[in-house]
Amino acid sequence: MDTPSYLDFNADDYPWKKEIDYRSHPELYRVGKGEQGVLICEPYKSEIGQYWRFRDTAIARESSEKIFDLFSGYLEKGDFVGADMARKYLQMGYTRARRYANYKGGKKYDKEKGYLQLERGTGDPRKAAAAALFYQKWKQAEANVKYADLKKAWKLKYG
Repeated sequence: MDTPSYLDFNADDYPWKKEIDYRSHPELYRVGKGEQGVLICEPYKSEIGQYWRFRDTAIARESSEKIFDLFSGYLEKGDFVGADMARKYLQMGYTRARRYANYKGGKKYDKEKGYLQLERGTGDPRKAAAAALFYQKWKQAEANVKYADLKKAWKLKYG
């Protein structure tokens, strides 16, 4: 049986640290995989996270558009870290809304039963529409040429 990856989480080995101001020290930021670091990296977590919502399609539309606007603003300033964090929030909007669309209450595992995976297809179908809105904005962000250029330069400079 597969268990959730977060059970083996080791905070000491995690490359993102909550005590770092990543705007003041962008050299300490790591791009990572997927959504890693999204709930830790300040001040971006506070700037972006307050708008991250996916309860229904109207809220998801407003949220994804606001976060995409923040993404665009960070790009205008040449702030790759901010743009990447906004991109991660868009991705996370998609993945979390899909989780709620697939599983009742967004819970994939039953902790009381040894993290047995719960039945898929029991979730809220309205969340699928919210996920689609975030998906569109996430892919739009990833396809942005300036973002791709900043990411490439970032990786060359910082790894």
